[in-house]
Amino acid sequence: MRLPTVIREIDREAPLLEVAIFIVVGVTATACQYVGSLAAQHWLGLGPVLASLAGYALGVCVSYFGNSCFTFRRPALHAPQFVRFATISVTGLAINLTIVWIATHSLGWPLWLAMVPVVLLVPTATFVMSKFWAFRVPTAEAA
Repeated sequence: MRLPTVIREIDREAPLLEVAIFIVVGVTATACQYVGSLAAQHWLGLGPVLASLAGYALGVCVSYFGNSCFTFRRPALHAPQFVRFATISVTGLAINLTIVWIATHSLGWPLWLAMVPVVLLVPTATFVMSKFWAFRVPTAEAA
């Protein structure tokens, strides 16, 4: 049995492995975003917003390649797939900001409490959208 076949069989038998890899990739991407933001501010002299945007872009790249190569095992150099992933990333950011705004402004919650639904809902939503849309296996390939 070839290695890609073995990996596909593991995926079918252990969906929790896919979720675990998604979490590891997400934590790695978040760490890269954090460090990248600080590095962009320190070494490139960018202001906080631009530095944060640079870090976010780095995090998106790490997340895309990590999820493409390791979580969902799809070809990384695939423009339509990247566009779908970028759409999901922006959607996740919008969900995040909407939840925080509603929780802090409308409900009067402190930020630490507003972040609880964010860390539960956003990763779950982005995983489902990634698995079934961004990195989906074309039907001809799945057969």
